[in-house]
Amino acid sequence: MTEAGQLRVVNLGLPKTGTTTLSRALKISGFRVADHRIRRRQTPESALHDAFVGDLIYEGYFATGDPAARLPGFDAISEMSCLRDGKSLWPQMDFAVIDALRVHHPGLKFVATRRAAWDVSQSMLAWSDLGLDRLPAGAIPGLPPGFGETSKERETWIEAHYAHLDALFAGDAAYLELDVAAPDARARLASHLGCDIAWWGRANKRKEALS
Repeated sequence: MTEAGQLRVVNLGLPKTGTTTLSRALKISGFRVADHRIRRRQTPESALHDAFVGDLIYEGYFATGDPAARLPGFDAISEMSCLRDGKSLWPQMDFAVIDALRVHHPGLKFVATRRAAWDVSQSMLAWSDLGLDRLPAGAIPGLPPGFGETSKERETWIEAHYAHLDALFAGDAAYLELDVAAPDARARLASHLGCDIAWWGRANKRKEALS
């Protein structure tokens, strides 16, 4: 079980918004990061090997009330959504999960990695079958099955997600919307987390995209 307060930072950004860049920056800076799926090298707990972070979040939430209860030893989450293997999990869009994280982990910092909606939409389109197949076929909050195939639909959904976060965290200093391409992104993240960020750059590049 994760003790209250152990979790230090959670990213609520969408896929293809710089989540891999954030994950690498946090790892190099000394955080233990859960990024989309738990790798075998990250924990001796065999039950967690290859598990999707989204699954673990919901398992912890429904079993104990704490979404981080099934992530022992991790102090950062950089990517929590999952849209594969028949799963469509989007904890970063779930008010109940976000609220439970705030209650169970006082002092927790939230980040929402972001890029221009057009750039994110194009990255989704270029990434495997995400834009053309998985998004339109998936049951996703704010993007029902049959929607998400066009750039306009994806951009509308992307913008709405960040507007929702703005409403949830209005005036809350625990939340930072982070433009990963901004010249001061590293400094803003360091200030928000209250620690040095030892690296910032571009990870998981595809063409000109940050992922």
